[in-house]
Amino acid sequence: MDTAAVAFDLDDTLAVTRVDRETLLQEALDAVDAPDRSRQAYLDAHADNLTAESREPVFERLLDGTNADPTALARAYRERVNDALEPVPGVESMLATLREEYRLGLLTNGPVVAQRSKLDALGWTDVFDVALVTGELSAGKPDRAAFETLLGELGTEAGETVFVGDDVTADIQGATDAGLDAVQVCYPGGPERTPAAIAHIDRADLPTRLSSILSRR
Repeated sequence: MDTAAVAFDLDDTLAVTRVDRETLLQEALDAVDAPDRSRQAYLDAHADNLTAESREPVFERLLDGTNADPTALARAYRERVNDALEPVPGVESMLATLREEYRLGLLTNGPVVAQRSKLDALGWTDVFDVALVTGELSAGKPDRAAFETLLGELGTEAGETVFVGDDVTADIQGATDAGLDAVQVCYPGGPERTPAAIAHIDRADLPTRLSSILSRR
């Protein structure tokens, strides 16, 4: 079936931070006099709050038993992430070109305030035909329901839609289980390549290689 739509993950696929997230988290913790917490502890709490309005429940769990303010920490972390966020070189022109031929979608895991503020910081509020944040949905990736909502908003069938992301479980396996073809974005220190993807692209090559992969389906 010909490709009618292509949709993307956001973090570590289309956009990255100039400073690593562990450092940004530590800076935010220090800024509000909160005790140290690991990046993994944050990720575990985040994974349980993919349909939240904000990161406050994430930090409430992370700061449980302390006197630190989760609201202040959520704000401090959001500000630092957004200040450090930047597009992968070349992806903005790639997205503009793809949108001339395909329906263009975004499906990003995370709370509404955090993820929408990233799109604002990047200037991407109008870049996609459909931009979904799982905090606004009933389920996050890899749940099939998240991808079915994406397809419904795009107005396309699973077989004519390609999903592009880096995470093996949330992006690649989730999309594949929902009937979409998935392209895995790879980078140093990132997830291992999975055979579930129809193609693998080094992140630096995404702007130059993706179009040809889509056209060959």
